[in-house]
Amino acid sequence: MIQQKGPVHYLKTNRKNTLAQNLIENTVITTKERRRKKQTGKPVKASCRRGDLCKSSFLLPFFQSMDPSKQETNQSKYSKTSAKKDTQEVQFVVYNTMTQQKEVFKPKIPGKVFMYVCGVTAYDFSHLGHARAAVSFDVLYRYLQHLGYEVTYVRNFTDVDDKIIRRANETGEDPISLSDRFCKEYNVDMSDLQCLSPTHEPRVSAHIEQIKDMITQIINKDFGYVVDGDVFFAVDKFPNYGKLSGQKLENNRAGERVAVDSRKRNPSDFALWKAVKPGEPSWDSPWGPGRPGWHIECSAMSAHYLSFKFDIHGGGLDLIFPHHENEIAQSCAACEESDVSYWMHNGHVTNNNEKMSKSLGNFFTIRQITERYHPLALRYFLINAHYRSPLNYSVVQLEGASEAIFYIYQTLQDCEDSLSQLQEEIPNDGKPARTTPDAKECISKLRNEFQAKMSDDLSTSLILTGAFLDALKLVNNLLTMLKKKQQKQQRLLVIQSLVEVKKEVTKVLDVLGLQPPYSYNEVLLQLKEKALTRAGLVEDDVIRVINERVEVRKNKDFLRSDQMRAELQAKGIALMDVGTETIWRPCVPVQQEPEVVPFGGQIPPEPKTASFLS
Repeated sequence: MIQQKGPVHYLKTNRKNTLAQNLIENTVITTKERRRKKQTGKPVKASCRRGDLCKSSFLLPFFQSMDPSKQETNQSKYSKTSAKKDTQEVQFVVYNTMTQQKEVFKPKIPGKVFMYVCGVTAYDFSHLGHARAAVSFDVLYRYLQHLGYEVTYVRNFTDVDDKIIRRANETGEDPISLSDRFCKEYNVDMSDLQCLSPTHEPRVSAHIEQIKDMITQIINKDFGYVVDGDVFFAVDKFPNYGKLSGQKLENNRAGERVAVDSRKRNPSDFALWKAVKPGEPSWDSPWGPGRPGWHIECSAMSAHYLSFKFDIHGGGLDLIFPHHENEIAQSCAACEESDVSYWMHNGHVTNNNEKMSKSLGNFFTIRQITERYHPLALRYFLINAHYRSPLNYSVVQLEGASEAIFYIYQTLQDCEDSLSQLQEEIPNDGKPARTTPDAKECISKLRNEFQAKMSDDLSTSLILTGAFLDALKLVNNLLTMLKKKQQKQQRLLVIQSLVEVKKEVTKVLDVLGLQPPYSYNEVLLQLKEKALTRAGLVEDDVIRVINERVEVRKNKDFLRSDQMRAELQAKGIALMDVGTETIWRPCVPVQQEPEVVPFGGQIPPEPKTASFLS
């Protein structure tokens, strides 16, 4: 057994689970077993290759430093005895904010996961910080499903709130109608970013009864008190207040969503119910007409859909205190058995190393970015950093992400184009595909590396390099080999290798949410259109330069030819001479131009950097 402190838990998966299949596929008949079969005439069972089994990353322990930048697998703790464990046992490690350490994930109910993630307050278009939270937990949602779990995922909308009411008063709209409009706009953005729809998307306005019931429970247990139609939570009554954040009571003072009120018994007490004010939406209650406070909504809705005991509660780092701290206090006050196993939080998005937020006015909306960059490039940018790390907004990194996904989809499109012409040569006899040694090694390495990084607290930042890029390079090498004359058996081997490597690449893209729902060719065209938009050009402009350059090259004016190429490259358009033809594709501009001006000010040009894929 692996020796370590604390309990070790394993996820039990069924035999249909992809990860289990990966290990089963690595079984062989050993030489010793073949000899026994020849001598006795009895059939023998296949056994796992020892090397392949020991490299099976999902059997490795992942108890490294809490620093998400230190993501190397600690293989020194791995022993031979652990290789003998049931091949259906998969270890997935997540960082738990409550314990401030990585823990092996074990759901409360085997095979099922119940997850609640705090959503947006819908009063405006969502910004990049909202996109990061959504994409981070979408990757978690996808990966849990990939592991074979049945996941119930709840993400709420706050549609009753002070900010919504203020914006509605400014625009003359009904607050609920205004919020409904921006809830729909948020879902459009999520669809563009390829975030899967949660199982439930509850809104505060539709769960007032559940909220009132929970407040009643809190009051009945002497954790809440009523003052002039307002209801407050008495934090002094809850001795464990601050256990998630480590914050002291006095820090829960006037600030974000916390009002100064002399009627409170303790300045740290927070509102569960707010008495009605002129021009505000309200509902009847035992304490008079009013509306819910901010924190109570998530406690009530998570309990309604998931019960008081569930597996994962997620949100942005800024929600740890006071929001999630108050949620814990409310839920435990209403039900002593309330328990969330894992608290997970994504890091901030920064702009010039300052937190990006609407209150600071230094934010970009998702729409502002996707007007100039493809949504899949934005998703790539977001997962190219560990979800717990700070992520600094950078035009250069967005350009690099755009170039990276163009390379990925162009490679896969080239692969599809070739395979579509070779359908008659691809066997359809149901037998396992035979591949070249390089392809076999590539597939094994990609599977193991993908599992190792994802199982280590979703280290997506390390997945789209290394084995993944090696797989794309192999696809291009195999495509080159197909153009050469080969014997029939060798050609078949190359074709099957191409099919299997592509299949493994698309599995990775699917779990990361980067596998497009439409053709690669369509994405490539969209990426080119976005590049032209950023360059301030239309395709006819590029074609004109290409044609002029042909004439310049005929006149052997290669200096001018290089200058024309460089001028376009400075705008993010690369010219590529392929045989007698010149084509173009997006690239990282050599010199960045000023980005879209955010609401808070001017973003200076980014410095010159090397290509993302260099």
